[in-house]
Amino acid sequence: MRITVGCDLTVACQQPTPLLLMVQPHTSRRVDLVTADPLVSNPAVPVTEFVDGFGNRCCCLVALAGDTQLSQRALVECSGKPDPVLPHLSAVPVEALPPETYQFLRPSRYCETDRLDQTAWDLFGEIPAGWPQVQAICDSVHTRIHFDMGQARPTKTALEVLEEGQGVCRDFAHLAIAFCRSLNIPARYCTGYVGYTGVPRGPEPIDFSAWFEAYLEGGWHVFDARYNTPRIGRVLIGRGRDAGDVPFLHSFGPHDLTRFEVITQALAAV
Repeated sequence: MRITVGCDLTVACQQPTPLLLMVQPHTSRRVDLVTADPLVSNPAVPVTEFVDGFGNRCCCLVALAGDTQLSQRALVECSGKPDPVLPHLSAVPVEALPPETYQFLRPSRYCETDRLDQTAWDLFGEIPAGWPQVQAICDSVHTRIHFDMGQARPTKTALEVLEEGQGVCRDFAHLAIAFCRSLNIPARYCTGYVGYTGVPRGPEPIDFSAWFEAYLEGGWHVFDARYNTPRIGRVLIGRGRDAGDVPFLHSFGPHDLTRFEVITQALAAV
């Protein structure tokens, strides 16, 4: 199946302002791109693309004073199958982990595992290490945390999510990641496009979504504490230690985001 993903943004700046955007499908999905997927600005300004240390595609530009419209579209080939569920997978002992996974065991800006270790072991320490343990974390976070778009704030940490009991998809991911790391399971933050393909349309508008990947037997595997069910048509944009590594827009100066629309649309089979 094919899915159109993209976004339309309008950024208002009082003076020329450098912007960094991360809205294109991740380098790991380039093989699935059916068409080119440039970021287009109006007024037109030069856009420079680079790949960061996590394999994320980033776009740099200098927005002019006034309104700058930014648009991106990608047509992506997808399998049409839901996220795999592999409950037989075991955890990998720390001493056998690939060195590149170690950074995803440590505390990070929004995942303060050093303050959640005891809670994680109290809640999940008796569950077999591996897929069952990670799934139990997702079940718990999904049940404990109430989704509320009005509770989004850029400074909220995993511990604050647990204490407040509410948040948005990034908060679900941060708490689940922190619990995994506390249990010696590498976990990394993911952001991307997840529409309503294969499920009834919900009341919330389509937005950039957050989920996470845990390193178990066989490599990295997708988990989603927000929806807590396998989804079809997930298109990755970025990976990192937490949301601080993958902002869809970072402005190096004052700005107002006056338009924000995310598109995820599965195309009808021909």
